[in-house]
Amino acid sequence: MIDTPAALFESSLTSLPLVYRGKVRDVYSVGDDQLLIVATDRLSAFDVVLPDPIPGKGAVLTAVSNFWFERMRHIIPNHLVDRPLEEVLPDVAERIQVAGRAVIACRLKALPVEAVVRGYLIGSGWKDYQRTGAVCGIALPGGLQQAEQLPRPIFTPATKAPSGEHDENMDFARAAAVLGAALARQVREVSLRIYEEAAAYARQRGIIVADTKFEFGVDAAGNLVLIDEILTPDSSRFWPADSYAVGISPPSFDKQFVRDYLETLDWDKKPPGPRLPPEVLQKTAEKYREAQRRLVGQA
Repeated sequence: MIDTPAALFESSLTSLPLVYRGKVRDVYSVGDDQLLIVATDRLSAFDVVLPDPIPGKGAVLTAVSNFWFERMRHIIPNHLVDRPLEEVLPDVAERIQVAGRAVIACRLKALPVEAVVRGYLIGSGWKDYQRTGAVCGIALPGGLQQAEQLPRPIFTPATKAPSGEHDENMDFARAAAVLGAALARQVREVSLRIYEEAAAYARQRGIIVADTKFEFGVDAAGNLVLIDEILTPDSSRFWPADSYAVGISPPSFDKQFVRDYLETLDWDKKPPGPRLPPEVLQKTAEKYREAQRRLVGQA
């Protein structure tokens, strides 16, 4: 688990109090009302953080998220604060360590529900459909195939499980019971609107957004705010449009490449995770950068 200049497994800032380390992000406190969020190059698969970082992954996540946050600002405000990094990290060495992978954000109350939108029948939604003919309680037409586009995108919320545990899908009624009916409806409406606009944009650039998840928080006045990350290869299933086909699990611009490799190993999907060979690290890094290049136009 050795960091190189191109890969950051874990940040080590001493000038700010560490709030927590997630699967990918390290979060530091900036006063009482702001946070410094650092996207590392850690990779989790099957809810296990793997020992080898993906070089440059955190910078890709940050650039792609920032692009979408700005693009979706007309739909909903986000948690980003327009404040120079120099103001928060005056130490040059610390600033260099997280440059290009850190954002300053408002400290908000995160909602205990993940907002998942599915436009295609894949993953746990495909398994649910095969078993019940529905996804998260939403009935779908019969005869749909794996990876087929749904008649319309659907909102399928999920629990936010603690680190190391699996999120669980829930129906809208349960989400409404957790959030309150009015807030749940607002989350659903905003999530579907963001997805539809983003999917149309991405399709023009050769990417199908099969599904994605959003996270929201509320400010002191109770206003809904988009937080965490948005429409990245970590939070979304991106498929190359030119190789998409119904009836299979299409190749993707995300960590599915790593998952497929891990499935070939004799591993029980419990910590500690196995080491990844250099070719898997390189190929995964290339997939993340390609997603950034297509969506944002740079890498």
